[in-house]
Parts: sequence; structure tokens; C-alpha cells
Amino acid sequence: MRCRRWLVAALLGNLLGGPDAARAVSPTTAEGGKREDVVTAVPGRVDTVRHEWSDSQRRRAIPVKLYFPAQGQGPYPVIVFSHGLGGSRDGYEYLGRHWAGQGYVSVHLQHEGSDREVWSRSGEGMRALRAAAANPLNAIDRPRDVRFAIDQLVRLNREDPALKGRLDLDRIGVAGHSFGAHTALMVAGQAMVGPLGRETTFADPRVKAAIAMSAPVPARRDRLDRVYAGVTIACLHMTGTRDDSPIGETAAADRRIPFDHIRGGDQYLVTFAGADHMVFSGRRLAVGANAQDARFQELILQGSTAFWNVYLKGDRRAKAWLMQGGFEHALGKDGRLEKRTAQSTPATHPR
Repeated sequence: MRCRRWLVAALLGNLLGGPDAARAVSPTTAEGGKREDVVTAVPGRVDTVRHEWSDSQRRRAIPVKLYFPAQGQGPYPVIVFSHGLGGSRDGYEYLGRHWAGQGYVSVHLQHEGSDREVWSRSGEGMRALRAAAANPLNAIDRPRDVRFAIDQLVRLNREDPALKGRLDLDRIGVAGHSFGAHTALMVAGQAMVGPLGRETTFADPRVKAAIAMSAPVPARRDRLDRVYAGVTIACLHMTGTRDDSPIGETAAADRRIPFDHIRGGDQYLVTFAGADHMVFSGRRLAVGANAQDARFQELILQGSTAFWNVYLKGDRRAKAWLMQGGFEHALGKDGRLEKRTAQSTPATHPR
């Protein structure tokens, strides 16, 4: 029985992006590619710190883990990351360490009510997770957690000995995986539609760009243009051809819906050939992972860092890499890039 419980915990950790899924991935050149195609440098040394924040108005605990450059004073652009259903602040470490090594402060939140505590304490596993996913309060609390976290970062930048003056809060991005991708898009401006058709938004104007990995889509498909009309910032959407939801109703083919319906801001969609829902979690190859995961995660790091460099740092070289074929060359046969600028309406299909 004890062995069975350990196996279930390990599988759920990988399924939902918990700390057991974290693994380090180093960027390399694409197979057959050239070194100049790679816009990410060798990561610098990274420090981490944990905080136990508490939102007194909502009586809600918000644990966080921050990754930041160990050397240099900055100020550094900030990325706020939202985990998937059943995850924690300790998950997705490969992203946090890489982004921090590239000159960002990566802030990983833990969302009470839809975190790993839901399944690890209840003993009901998938049943508890489905209940958490169906609870509309969790969908509401998550973007509020992001807003609260940004408020706390303002305080840290003013008062904290380790981070005082090191955060560039005029250049903030938000990212997430699965339920966390939904959170990121809500902060970016996606509307929540209630049972009676009322639309609510949690957009935070302080956020300048977003990355959505395996975003779920609304159950109702009759007002998608209205749902996404409030998203006016640049977004990088990532998915895979096998990215069916382990919990919920989103099929792999539907992951492109946000990209197709967002009209404001530059939009990018990467679809990895053969990648499933959990490739973005950073899971270890030892626990049921696709043998291509390390390759996909390498490309995730390259593409996401280039995107941040463009929209949080104004890097022209990175934008040329994204817009003029560099990323397509790096992807090779392992993925497809579609893109649409804010001035254009049809998506481009370069491959």
C-alpha cells in the first residue's frame, strides 16, 4: 500500500507540475543549427529566496519562491509565474532558474485551493483535483494572487535588503502552465463569463507581456472574440500536438483558440510535434516522460527567453530572431511557429 501511494504521488507530481517534476535543462544549439541562431546566453549564477505572504483582506496565504541573478544590481525585469492545477512554488524550476540566469527575477506563486495540498492531503487524488478545477473561486483567486504579488514586489523593491532597487517594475511579464496559463491570460485581459453572461475582468495594466503554456479554453464557444477582446499585450502561446488535457475538456487542437481570437498585441503560437500536456512542467525523464522532452524543453527555454527579451527588454536582435526565421530554424521538424503582429489580422504559416 505504501509503495502504491508513493507511485500515485509521483505520477500526480508529474501530471500537475509539482516539485517532483522539476529538472534542469541547458540550452544548446538546434540540431543542424548555427550558434548565432541561439539568442540565449549561458545562464549566470542564480539565487533563490522564499516568502510566506499573506493577503489580510482575503485571509489568504500566498507562498512564493523567487529566482534572481546572484550578481549585478539590475534593475531586472520581473516574471510572475502561475503553476498548473496541483502544483506548487517549487515546480517549474527549470524555467525559473533559466530566466533568472538570463537577467530576470522569476517569481513563482503557490495558489491555495488549487495547489499540491489539494491532492496530497485529501487522499482523493484525481477526484479532489477535478473538484478544485471546477470551483470558480479558484479561477477568481488566482489572478488576484498575481495582483497581490505585484503589490508585494513593489514593497520588496523599496524595503527588502536583498532586492531593494533590483526590480524593474515597469517591465513585468506573467506566465503559466495549464490552469496557470488561464491565470496568465486573465491577468492579460481575458474575460471570465458567468452563468448569466456577465463578463468580469482581472486585467492588470502593469503587466506588459504574457506566456501561456497549454492554456485551457472556455466551455462556451459562442463569444470567444468578446472573451479575448481585452487582451492587448504581446503573448506567446505554447502547446503540442498531443496536448490533450488530463483534467478537463480541452483537446490538443483547441489549444490554439486564444491565439486565433486575440486581436491586440503581437501574438505567437508554437506547436511542438509530439509534445503532450506535461512537457512544459519540466518533468524528469525517469517518470514516464516522452524521450523528446529534453529537446522540447530546450526549445521552450530558447523561445520564451527570446520573447521576454523582446517585450520586456526591447531587444531588437531577439525580435529579428522571432520574426525573421531564427526560431523556425531552431525548431526544425520538432515544431511549428505561427505569428501575427498587432497590425495584421491573418496568422502567418511559415511552414
